[in-house]
Amino acid sequence: MTDFKAVLRTLAEGGVEFIVVGGVAATIHGSSRLTRDVDVVYRRTASNIARLAATLTPYQPYLRGAPPGLPFRWDAATIERGLNFTLTTQLGSLDLLGEITGGGSYEALRPFTQVVRPFGVECRCLDLGHLIEVKRAAGRPKDFEAIAELEAIREEREKKS
Repeated sequence: MTDFKAVLRTLAEGGVEFIVVGGVAATIHGSSRLTRDVDVVYRRTASNIARLAATLTPYQPYLRGAPPGLPFRWDAATIERGLNFTLTTQLGSLDLLGEITGGGSYEALRPFTQVVRPFGVECRCLDLGHLIEVKRAAGRPKDFEAIAELEAIREEREKKS
């Protein structure tokens, strides 16, 4: 079971620059759908990668779905050589994304974010319109199901404005 608050707090307190996307972002915007992991797009600068590696090391990140005992080293060099990591940690499941389909990198997404405080943790979250766009671009059945609810939330907000 993922401790969403602990994951977000750990990243924020570690000084990691990240944007909440995926199911947690949908929940922040009012979705009632359940999610099992935290999806974030992280900034791919050397200093942020170093903070990300150091921040998560105590929680024993390991590749989710990989066979036990597979050699895996969690450090800045590994992150620099990779891009997207689906991890299991002592805090739960975390997807670290260097970029996302339909949205791109941290730098490309940042103008389309808002500062939010889920669980009392200040962080950036992809805005509702762009969340819908990236879910549509991902093209997975579960994303199409989520889009209908997110569009209804957007329409309701527009009516109130």
